[in-house]
Amino acid sequence: MEKRKIGTLDVSVAGLGCNNFGWRIDADATAAVVNAAIDSGINFFDTADVYGGGQSEEYLGRALKGRREKVLIATKFGMKMADGKEGAQSAYIRQAASDSLRRLGTDHIDLYQLHRPDPSTPISDTLGALSELVKAGKVREIGCSNFSAEQLREAAQVSLHTGAPRFVSVQNNYSLLHREPEAEVLPECQALGIAFLPYFPLANGLLTGKYRKGQPFPKSSRAEDGFGPKVFTDENLELAEQLRSFAESRGHTLLELSMAWLASRSVISSVIAGAKTPEQVRANASAVSWRLTDAEVAAVNAMLEPVRQNG
Repeated sequence: MEKRKIGTLDVSVAGLGCNNFGWRIDADATAAVVNAAIDSGINFFDTADVYGGGQSEEYLGRALKGRREKVLIATKFGMKMADGKEGAQSAYIRQAASDSLRRLGTDHIDLYQLHRPDPSTPISDTLGALSELVKAGKVREIGCSNFSAEQLREAAQVSLHTGAPRFVSVQNNYSLLHREPEAEVLPECQALGIAFLPYFPLANGLLTGKYRKGQPFPKSSRAEDGFGPKVFTDENLELAEQLRSFAESRGHTLLELSMAWLASRSVISSVIAGAKTPEQVRANASAVSWRLTDAEVAAVNAMLEPVRQNG
């Protein structure tokens, strides 16, 4: 599978999102998904301490035992784990990193990401603490998530003036049906040389192809887990039908179009999609092999112009 850069890391253009681990699937099912990912050429695994209350990291570490050096692990900190365990203050970062390393069963994290901005803590303090982890060899690269263009600029300036490691990636919500990053964040990533990692690339499952307008939602789906009212609107379902027709006219699926469209952007280093089964992993991995032509990208963008205008 094609590899792209996140700082010094060479990551597969399709990554595996591990948010289902410990929440929607158990340890054995996690191992099956991880095995399928590695067999499919995926080497980039993205999790977070908060996923499954820590079990995602535990299950991932267990599944990767004996193969740690063949893969790249990204995890996150900052969301509330328990009372007093959240944010981006120096002391907590050290504790959070230690906890994640223990759960993952490893001595280093390849990409350590601030899960969301912490307005109560100066970014200089956060970068200072992360710098200590990098110097200690516990973290290779650092990134952020849910940052605005302005916050990316501020962090880059702090790194420039203090010599602290810089954020090499930002992970924000981006898909065919959520194009807000195009306005400011993607151009800022291009300007600063920051890799962009889209989460929810399949719009909480709407772009997998299993949802159809006027039909009931499948059982045990994201739509039934509470994402329905915001994402699964009549407008989005209609757009998904148009995209499905476009993909099928070219011998592809809606899922393949959704992943390939994101991968067509050079600023995107890895398209991170979750999976509950080996079959889903294999479908996600094969999707990025479709190389969209410039004309196909333009046609899709024109089709979704209302989405861009509405953010």
